[in-house]
Amino acid sequence: MSIDRVPGWMAELEEEDAAFIRNFLLCSGSLKDIARQYGVSYPTVRLRLDRLIQKIKLSEEADQDPYVALIKRLAVNEKLDFDTAKLLIQEYRRQKKE
Repeated sequence: MSIDRVPGWMAELEEEDAAFIRNFLLCSGSLKDIARQYGVSYPTVRLRLDRLIQKIKLSEEADQDPYVALIKRLAVNEKLDFDTAKLLIQEYRRQKKE
């Protein structure tokens, strides 16, 4: 795949996330092996993978509604708690319908 054909979600990854994905693939998707490699617990790796999955999903949703994507991204990056994010999104969608 040439550089001009890299999916948008991949181009938006931070270098650290891209390295994690590379290591994950090289470990054949074994979270236990990744945990050993990073010197952290399995739950820590699982949490990081879950957050990375959320980032990718958010990147794909960004085209649909930039404001909602921003709120979700802030929540994933722990800049905003999930309950507050949910409340902001609900209110935004309610006002948008009016």
